[in-house]
Amino acid sequence: MRARWFVFPVAVALLASACGTDAATNSPNSSKPPTIALFLPESKTTRYEAFDRPLFEAKVKALCGDCKLLYSNADQDAVKQQQQVEAALAQGADVLVLDAVDADAVASLVHQAAQKKVPVIAYDRLISGISYEYYVSFNNVRVGEMQGQALLDALNARGTTAKGKIVMLNGAPTDPSSADYKNGAHSVLDGKVEIGREFDTPDWSPDKAQQEMEQAITALGRDNIVGVLSANDGMAGGAIAAMQRAGYAALPPITGQDAELAAVQRILTGEQYMTIYLDIRSEAEKSAELAVALAKGQKPAAPTTVNNGTNDIPSFLLDPIAVTADKINDSIVKDRFYTASDICVDAVKAACEQHGIQ
Repeated sequence: MRARWFVFPVAVALLASACGTDAATNSPNSSKPPTIALFLPESKTTRYEAFDRPLFEAKVKALCGDCKLLYSNADQDAVKQQQQVEAALAQGADVLVLDAVDADAVASLVHQAAQKKVPVIAYDRLISGISYEYYVSFNNVRVGEMQGQALLDALNARGTTAKGKIVMLNGAPTDPSSADYKNGAHSVLDGKVEIGREFDTPDWSPDKAQQEMEQAITALGRDNIVGVLSANDGMAGGAIAAMQRAGYAALPPITGQDAELAAVQRILTGEQYMTIYLDIRSEAEKSAELAVALAKGQKPAAPTTVNNGTNDIPSFLLDPIAVTADKINDSIVKDRFYTASDICVDAVKAACEQHGIQ
C-alpha cells in the first residue's frame, strides 16, 4: 500500500550520501558508523514486535548497511524506558526514535539528547513539552472519528441506537494519542447515543479492559448495552471475553484498532464489528528514512506540523483506514499485511470463503 499522507507532502530532494557518512553528532573527520536507537513502549499490543520493529530495522539496514542499531522495549514501564534511553545515549547513539510510554515524562530524556546534540523522532506518540526534530504517526483524531462513525452506523443498521447505552474503552491516559482517539469518537457520538460507562484503560491492557467491561455489565445490565467503542483490538478482545463470560447470546458491535490477526479473524466470524487498519509499514519505513537522514547530517522538510503544547513539531501523518469484514480482502490482504493463509484457519475458513478471501 502506498503511503497516504494527511496533507500533500512537500517534495524533498535528499543529498546523496554513503552509509558511512559522518552522523550529525560526530566530528567531520569521524569514521564511526552511525548508531540509531529505537525505543518501543510495550509488547502486549502485537504490532510492536511483529511489525514496527522488524520493518524499521529492515529499512534502516537497506538504507545504511553499516549503521548500528540499538533496540529496547520498555514493557509499559516508564522508568525502564528512561534507563534504556540513557543507556543508549551513553553508548553513543546518534539518533533516537522514541515511542514513549509516558509522553509527558520523556521530555527530560529529549532534553538530555539535545544537550548531546542527538536528534529525536517521536514515533507514533506525540511527545509534549519540548521541541525535537520530527513526529511520525497517524491522524489520530480521524481514527476516533472513524471508530465512532462505524459504531453509530452499526447501531443505526440494527435499529438499536436509542434502545440502550454504549460503553467506551479508551486507551492509556499516559498516551496522548488516546485523547485524540477519544475526542474524535466523542465528536461523532455525543448527542446521538447514550454513553453508559466510559473508562481510560491503564497500559492499554486487555485484562483491565475485561475488568472494566465486567463492571459496566454489572452497572448497566447485560441487555442495556448496545455497543462498545474500544480504542484498540487488544481491549476489544478483553471486552468480548467479558461479554462471553456474562452469557451474551449475540454480541453488540465492537470497534478496534491495529488490525491484529485475532481481531481480523473475530471480524470475519462476527464477534468484532470493525478495526482501524494502520499502514505500519509506511510509518516504520518513513521513520527509518528520517533517522538515517538525520544520522547523515541531513534534515528533510516535513509536510505539516503538529503542536505539542509547546512547539510546532515537523510532522508526517498517515491516514487510517476503517475495515469491516467486507473490506479485509481489499486492504489487509491486498497489502499482504496478512495473507489468506494467515487468516483463514480452523473456524475462520468458512467466513473467509464467504468474503472471497482465499
